[in-house]
Amino acid sequence: MRYTPRMMNIWRTLPKPIFALAPMEDVTDTVFRQIVAKTGAPDLFFTEFVRVDGLVTRGRHAAARRFVHTEVEQPLIAQIWGSEPRNFYTIARELAEGVFGPFVGIDLNMGCPERKVVKRGSCAGLINHPDRAIEIIRATKEGAGDLPVSVKTRCGTDSWVTEWWAETLLNQDLAALTIHGRIAAEKSHFPARWEEITKVVAVRDRLGKETPIIGNGDVSSYRDGLEKVARYGVDGVMVGRGIFRNLWFFDPTIDPATISLHERIGLLMAHIQGFQENWTGQKNFEALKKFYKAYFFDVENMANLQRSLMLLHTPEETLARLAIALEESKSQSVIGSR
Repeated sequence: MRYTPRMMNIWRTLPKPIFALAPMEDVTDTVFRQIVAKTGAPDLFFTEFVRVDGLVTRGRHAAARRFVHTEVEQPLIAQIWGSEPRNFYTIARELAEGVFGPFVGIDLNMGCPERKVVKRGSCAGLINHPDRAIEIIRATKEGAGDLPVSVKTRCGTDSWVTEWWAETLLNQDLAALTIHGRIAAEKSHFPARWEEITKVVAVRDRLGKETPIIGNGDVSSYRDGLEKVARYGVDGVMVGRGIFRNLWFFDPTIDPATISLHERIGLLMAHIQGFQENWTGQKNFEALKKFYKAYFFDVENMANLQRSLMLLHTPEETLARLAIALEESKSQSVIGSR
Protein backbone atom coordinates (compact mmCIF):
# COMPACT_ATOMS: atom_id res chain seq x y z
CA MET A 1 0.00 0.00 0.00
CA ARG A 2 1.38 3.41 -0.95
CA TYR A 3 1.05 6.17 1.63
CA THR A 4 0.90 9.89 0.98
CA PRO A 5 0.67 12.89 3.33
CA ARG A 6 -3.00 13.30 2.46
CA MET A 7 -3.97 10.01 4.07
CA MET A 8 -5.55 10.95 7.37
CA ASN A 9 -3.94 10.20 10.72
CA ILE A 10 -1.86 7.07 10.27
CA TRP A 11 -2.03 6.48 14.03
CA ARG A 12 -5.77 5.85 13.76
CA THR A 13 -5.65 3.61 10.71
CA LEU A 14 -2.85 1.22 11.68
CA PRO A 15 -3.99 -2.03 13.29
CA LYS A 16 -2.80 -2.57 16.85
CA PRO A 17 -0.45 -3.46 18.30
CA ILE A 18 1.83 -1.11 16.38
CA PHE A 19 5.46 -2.13 15.90
CA ALA A 20 7.74 0.81 14.99
CA LEU A 21 11.44 1.11 14.24
CA ALA A 22 12.86 3.79 16.54
CA PRO A 23 14.51 6.90 15.14
CA MET A 24 18.24 6.51 15.83
CA GLU A 25 20.96 9.03 15.12
CA ASP A 26 23.33 7.89 12.34
CA VAL A 27 21.43 4.60 12.12
CA THR A 28 17.95 4.89 10.63
CA ASP A 29 18.90 6.68 7.43
CA THR A 30 17.32 5.87 4.07
CA VAL A 31 19.83 3.09 3.37
CA PHE A 32 19.23 1.18 6.61
CA ARG A 33 15.48 1.65 6.34
CA GLN A 34 15.60 0.07 2.88
CA ILE A 35 17.45 -2.92 4.32
CA VAL A 36 14.86 -3.33 7.08
CA ALA A 37 12.08 -3.04 4.50
CA LYS A 38 13.60 -6.09 2.81
CA THR A 39 14.02 -8.17 5.96
CA GLY A 40 10.56 -7.42 7.34
CA ALA A 41 9.18 -3.92 7.53
CA PRO A 42 7.76 -2.45 10.75
CA ASP A 43 4.34 -0.81 10.83
CA LEU A 44 6.07 2.59 11.02
CA PHE A 45 9.46 3.93 10.02
CA PHE A 46 11.00 7.12 11.46
CA THR A 47 13.77 9.28 10.05
CA GLU A 48 16.94 10.10 11.91
CA PHE A 49 16.76 13.16 14.16
CA VAL A 50 16.56 16.26 11.96
CA ARG A 51 17.32 19.67 13.50
CA VAL A 52 14.82 22.32 12.46
CA ASP A 53 17.18 25.15 13.38
CA GLY A 54 19.62 23.84 10.76
CA LEU A 55 16.87 23.57 8.14
CA VAL A 56 16.12 27.30 8.18
CA THR A 57 19.69 28.38 7.35
CA ARG A 58 21.40 28.86 4.00
CA GLY A 59 23.29 25.62 4.57
CA ARG A 60 20.14 23.56 5.03
CA HIS A 61 21.06 21.00 2.36
CA ALA A 62 23.07 18.80 4.73
CA ALA A 63 20.24 18.66 7.28
CA ALA A 64 17.62 18.12 4.58
CA ARG A 65 19.52 15.06 3.32
CA ARG A 66 18.31 13.27 6.44
CA PHE A 67 14.78 13.46 5.03
CA VAL A 68 15.72 11.54 1.85
CA HIS A 69 13.68 8.38 1.42
CA THR A 70 12.20 5.95 -1.10
CA GLU A 71 8.76 4.43 -1.54
CA VAL A 72 9.72 1.19 0.21
CA GLU A 73 10.28 3.07 3.48
CA GLN A 74 6.64 3.98 3.92
CA PRO A 75 4.79 4.69 6.07
CA LEU A 76 7.47 7.13 7.21
CA ILE A 77 7.34 9.79 9.92
CA ALA A 78 9.74 12.73 10.03
CA GLN A 79 11.31 13.23 13.44
CA ILE A 80 12.47 16.76 14.17
CA TRP A 81 14.13 18.55 17.07
CA GLY A 82 15.36 22.00 18.00
CA SER A 83 14.68 24.93 20.28
CA GLU A 84 12.83 27.67 18.37
CA PRO A 85 9.05 27.21 18.00
CA ARG A 86 8.93 29.40 14.88
CA ASN A 87 11.39 27.04 13.18
CA PHE A 88 9.19 24.07 14.04
CA TYR A 89 6.27 25.87 12.42
CA THR A 90 8.28 26.61 9.28
CA ILE A 91 9.56 23.07 8.81
CA ALA A 92 6.22 21.47 9.71
CA ARG A 93 4.60 23.58 7.03
CA GLU A 94 7.24 22.50 4.48
CA LEU A 95 6.72 18.88 5.45
CA ALA A 96 2.98 19.27 5.02
CA GLU A 97 3.51 20.85 1.60
CA GLY A 98 5.66 17.91 0.49
CA VAL A 99 8.87 19.94 0.11
CA PHE A 100 10.89 16.97 1.40
CA GLY A 101 8.73 14.26 -0.15
CA PRO A 102 5.77 12.33 1.28
CA PHE A 103 5.57 11.74 5.02
CA VAL A 104 2.63 10.44 7.03
CA GLY A 105 3.37 12.36 10.21
CA ILE A 106 5.73 14.51 12.25
CA ASP A 107 7.29 13.36 15.51
CA LEU A 108 8.89 15.73 18.01
CA ASN A 109 12.07 14.53 19.67
CA MET A 110 11.74 15.32 23.36
CA GLY A 111 13.77 12.35 24.52
CA CYS A 112 17.33 12.42 23.18
CA PRO A 113 19.54 12.27 26.31
CA GLU A 114 22.72 13.78 24.85
CA ARG A 115 23.96 15.96 27.72
CA LYS A 116 25.00 19.02 25.72
CA VAL A 117 21.64 19.03 23.93
CA VAL A 118 19.71 18.61 27.18
CA LYS A 119 21.64 21.48 28.78
CA ARG A 120 20.56 23.74 25.89
CA GLY A 121 16.94 22.92 26.65
CA SER A 122 16.30 20.80 23.55
CA CYS A 123 15.12 17.19 23.21
CA ALA A 124 14.90 15.67 26.73
CA GLY A 125 15.84 19.11 28.07
CA LEU A 126 12.33 20.26 27.17
CA ILE A 127 11.05 18.21 30.12
CA ASN A 128 12.56 20.95 32.28
CA HIS A 129 10.93 23.65 30.13
CA PRO A 130 7.30 22.57 29.74
CA ASP A 131 6.09 25.99 28.57
CA ARG A 132 8.52 25.90 25.65
CA ALA A 133 7.59 22.29 24.91
CA ILE A 134 3.92 23.25 24.71
CA GLU A 135 4.76 26.20 22.48
CA ILE A 136 6.74 23.90 20.16
CA ILE A 137 3.88 21.40 19.96
CA ARG A 138 1.37 24.12 19.14
CA ALA A 139 3.64 25.71 16.52
CA THR A 140 4.26 22.34 14.89
CA LYS A 141 0.58 21.45 14.81
CA GLU A 142 -0.24 24.84 13.29
CA GLY A 143 2.29 24.32 10.52
CA ALA A 144 1.55 20.62 9.98
CA GLY A 145 -1.97 21.00 8.68
CA ASP A 146 -3.36 17.49 8.14
CA LEU A 147 -0.16 15.73 9.18
CA PRO A 148 -0.54 14.16 12.64
CA VAL A 149 1.95 15.37 15.27
CA SER A 150 3.32 12.97 17.88
CA VAL A 151 6.00 13.14 20.58
CA LYS A 152 8.73 10.74 21.68
CA THR A 153 10.07 11.43 25.16
CA ARG A 154 11.43 10.03 28.40
CA CYS A 155 10.18 9.93 31.99
CA GLY A 156 12.37 12.79 33.21
CA THR A 157 15.86 14.25 32.92
CA ASP A 158 17.64 13.72 36.27
CA SER A 159 14.58 12.59 38.24
CA TRP A 160 11.36 10.71 37.53
CA VAL A 161 8.41 12.96 36.67
CA THR A 162 6.49 10.44 34.60
CA GLU A 163 2.89 11.22 35.46
CA TRP A 164 3.24 15.03 35.58
CA TRP A 165 5.08 15.11 32.26
CA ALA A 166 2.70 12.65 30.61
CA GLU A 167 -0.30 14.73 31.65
CA THR A 168 1.37 17.88 30.34
CA LEU A 169 1.86 16.28 26.93
CA LEU A 170 -1.44 14.41 26.73
CA ASN A 171 -3.32 17.65 27.32
CA GLN A 172 -1.90 18.87 23.98
CA ASP A 173 -4.04 16.30 22.09
CA LEU A 174 -1.15 14.60 20.37
CA ALA A 175 -1.67 12.03 17.63
CA ALA A 176 0.49 9.59 19.64
CA LEU A 177 2.92 9.55 22.54
CA THR A 178 5.98 7.30 22.70
CA ILE A 179 7.49 6.82 26.14
CA HIS A 180 11.02 5.55 26.69
CA GLY A 181 11.10 3.91 30.11
CA ARG A 182 14.22 5.70 31.32
CA ILE A 183 15.21 9.20 32.38
CA ALA A 184 17.75 11.11 30.30
CA ALA A 185 20.53 10.77 32.89
CA GLU A 186 20.40 6.99 32.50
CA LYS A 187 20.82 7.10 28.71
CA SER A 188 20.64 3.36 27.93
CA HIS A 189 22.83 2.15 30.79
CA PHE A 190 20.02 0.78 32.98
CA PRO A 191 17.04 -1.48 32.28
CA ALA A 192 13.96 0.31 30.96
CA ARG A 193 11.24 0.64 33.59
CA TRP A 194 8.05 -0.46 31.95
CA GLU A 195 6.15 0.08 35.18
CA GLU A 196 6.69 3.79 34.50
CA ILE A 197 5.34 3.42 30.98
CA THR A 198 2.15 1.82 32.27
CA LYS A 199 1.66 4.89 34.49
CA VAL A 200 1.38 6.93 31.28
CA VAL A 201 -1.35 4.60 30.05
CA ALA A 202 -3.19 5.18 33.33
CA VAL A 203 -2.85 8.96 32.98
CA ARG A 204 -4.19 8.77 29.42
CA ASP A 205 -7.19 6.78 30.57
CA ARG A 206 -7.84 9.07 33.54
CA LEU A 207 -7.86 12.10 31.23
CA GLY A 208 -10.26 10.36 28.85
CA LYS A 209 -7.90 10.74 25.90
CA GLU A 210 -7.63 8.36 22.95
CA THR A 211 -3.92 9.04 22.31
CA PRO A 212 -2.07 5.83 21.40
CA ILE A 213 0.76 5.12 23.85
CA ILE A 214 3.83 3.43 22.41
CA GLY A 215 6.33 1.86 24.81
CA ASN A 216 10.06 1.99 24.12
CA GLY A 217 13.05 0.35 25.78
CA ASP A 218 14.57 -3.14 25.84
CA VAL A 219 12.10 -4.84 23.50
CA SER A 220 14.16 -7.95 22.77
CA SER A 221 11.99 -9.80 20.25
CA TYR A 222 8.66 -9.63 18.46
CA ARG A 223 7.19 -12.01 21.03
CA ASP A 224 8.58 -9.86 23.84
CA GLY A 225 6.87 -6.87 22.22
CA LEU A 226 3.53 -8.67 22.20
CA GLU A 227 4.01 -9.65 25.85
CA LYS A 228 4.79 -6.07 26.84
CA VAL A 229 1.69 -4.82 25.02
CA ALA A 230 -0.45 -7.33 26.92
CA ARG A 231 1.19 -6.74 30.29
CA TYR A 232 1.53 -2.95 30.30
CA GLY A 233 -1.50 -1.90 28.26
CA VAL A 234 0.37 0.05 25.59
CA ASP A 235 -0.89 0.30 22.01
CA GLY A 236 2.41 -0.77 20.51
CA VAL A 237 6.15 -0.86 20.95
CA MET A 238 9.11 0.96 19.43
CA VAL A 239 12.26 -1.05 18.75
CA GLY A 240 15.75 0.42 18.87
CA ARG A 241 18.80 -1.68 19.71
CA GLY A 242 16.82 -4.90 19.20
CA ILE A 243 17.17 -4.51 15.44
CA PHE A 244 20.96 -4.99 15.80
CA ARG A 245 20.37 -8.43 17.30
CA ASN A 246 17.90 -9.51 14.63
CA LEU A 247 17.54 -7.74 11.29
CA TRP A 248 14.39 -9.83 10.72
CA PHE A 249 12.87 -8.56 13.99
CA PHE A 250 9.60 -7.34 12.47
CA ASP A 251 8.75 -10.59 10.67
CA PRO A 252 7.82 -13.08 13.40
CA THR A 253 7.58 -15.88 10.84
CA ILE A 254 11.33 -15.80 10.20
CA ASP A 255 13.83 -17.54 12.45
CA PRO A 256 17.12 -15.66 11.92
CA ALA A 257 19.00 -18.91 12.51
CA THR A 258 17.64 -20.11 9.16
CA ILE A 259 19.02 -17.15 7.20
CA SER A 260 22.01 -18.24 5.13
CA LEU A 261 25.38 -16.59 5.42
CA HIS A 262 25.16 -15.95 1.68
CA GLU A 263 22.00 -13.86 2.17
CA ARG A 264 23.49 -11.96 5.10
CA ILE A 265 26.63 -11.03 3.19
CA GLY A 266 24.52 -9.99 0.20
CA LEU A 267 22.46 -7.69 2.40
CA LEU A 268 25.55 -6.11 3.90
CA MET A 269 26.94 -5.52 0.42
CA ALA A 270 23.66 -3.84 -0.56
CA HIS A 271 23.96 -1.65 2.54
CA ILE A 272 27.48 -0.58 1.61
CA GLN A 273 26.47 0.08 -2.01
CA GLY A 274 23.57 2.18 -0.75
CA PHE A 275 25.98 4.12 1.42
CA GLN A 276 28.16 4.78 -1.64
CA GLU A 277 25.20 6.07 -3.62
CA ASN A 278 23.76 8.27 -0.89
CA TRP A 279 26.56 9.42 1.40
CA THR A 280 29.93 9.44 -0.40
CA GLY A 281 31.61 12.71 0.51
CA GLN A 282 29.01 13.47 3.18
CA LYS A 283 29.40 10.76 5.83
CA ASN A 284 32.51 9.04 7.11
CA PHE A 285 32.60 5.42 5.99
CA GLU A 286 33.88 4.40 9.44
CA ALA A 287 30.40 5.11 10.82
CA LEU A 288 29.07 2.20 8.79
CA LYS A 289 31.10 -0.33 10.75
CA LYS A 290 28.69 -0.32 13.68
CA PHE A 291 26.23 -2.17 11.44
CA TYR A 292 28.45 -5.19 10.85
CA LYS A 293 27.36 -6.85 14.08
CA ALA A 294 23.73 -6.74 12.95
CA TYR A 295 24.49 -8.86 9.90
CA PHE A 296 26.50 -11.48 11.78
CA PHE A 297 24.89 -11.41 15.23
CA ASP A 298 24.94 -14.85 16.85
CA VAL A 299 26.49 -16.45 13.73
CA GLU A 300 29.23 -19.00 14.28
CA ASN A 301 32.79 -18.53 13.02
CA MET A 302 32.39 -14.92 11.91
CA ALA A 303 35.08 -13.38 14.12
CA ASN A 304 37.81 -13.51 11.47
CA LEU A 305 35.62 -11.97 8.78
CA GLN A 306 34.44 -9.20 11.09
CA ARG A 307 37.99 -8.43 12.19
CA SER A 308 39.15 -8.21 8.58
CA LEU A 309 36.27 -5.87 7.70
CA MET A 310 37.12 -3.57 10.60
CA LEU A 311 40.61 -3.11 9.16
CA LEU A 312 39.28 -1.85 5.83
CA HIS A 313 38.55 1.84 5.34
CA THR A 314 36.80 2.31 1.99
CA PRO A 315 33.60 0.95 0.47
CA GLU A 316 35.53 -0.42 -2.50
CA GLU A 317 37.98 -2.59 -0.56
CA THR A 318 35.24 -3.70 1.84
CA LEU A 319 33.00 -4.80 -1.04
CA ALA A 320 35.93 -6.65 -2.59
CA ARG A 321 36.52 -8.56 0.67
CA LEU A 322 32.82 -9.33 1.00
CA ALA A 323 32.68 -10.58 -2.60
CA ILE A 324 35.25 -13.21 -1.67
CA ALA A 325 33.27 -14.16 1.43
CA LEU A 326 30.08 -14.29 -0.66
CA GLU A 327 31.67 -16.78 -3.07
CA GLU A 328 32.93 -18.89 -0.17
CA SER A 329 29.46 -18.87 1.45
CA LYS A 330 27.68 -20.49 -1.49
CA SER A 331 28.24 -23.91 -0.02
CA GLN A 332 26.62 -22.86 3.28
CA SER A 333 22.88 -22.74 2.70
CA VAL A 334 21.94 -22.35 6.37
CA ILE A 335 24.04 -20.89 9.17
CA GLY A 336 24.46 -22.18 12.68
CA SER A 337 23.97 -19.98 15.73
CA ARG A 338 25.86 -19.88 18.96
